[in-house]
Amino acid sequence: MTSSAPHLYQATTRTDLTDWGAQPDALSGASHSTGRLVHKGPNNQPESGIWVCTPGRWRLSIPRDELCHFVAGRATYRSDVAELIEISAGTVVMFPAGWTGECTVHETMRNVYMLA
Repeated sequence: MTSSAPHLYQATTRTDLTDWGAQPDALSGASHSTGRLVHKGPNNQPESGIWVCTPGRWRLSIPRDELCHFVAGRATYRSDVAELIEISAGTVVMFPAGWTGECTVHETMRNVYMLA
């Protein structure tokens, strides 16, 4: 990681992830998160990394623009204004800052993300 271009190899299959704990604001199930940071800039902007989350359902509020490339699993995101996003491997979503709603993970998902 001494490169001027922070990077991780095998982002879709890495297993040396850090325990990020139980998913906050749980509504049902016991979603648990693990992940690995690739980069955090000044004031944590931008932040990029890998996030893996097990099945369950929780409330969420996106604090900053977040680009997500889902590389494994299945989940449903439902906004507070009834927008529905079904994700599976290969889905890319750009959540704008302030997006609120719920996430239901059906099959453990893996997401390569960037918060800006």
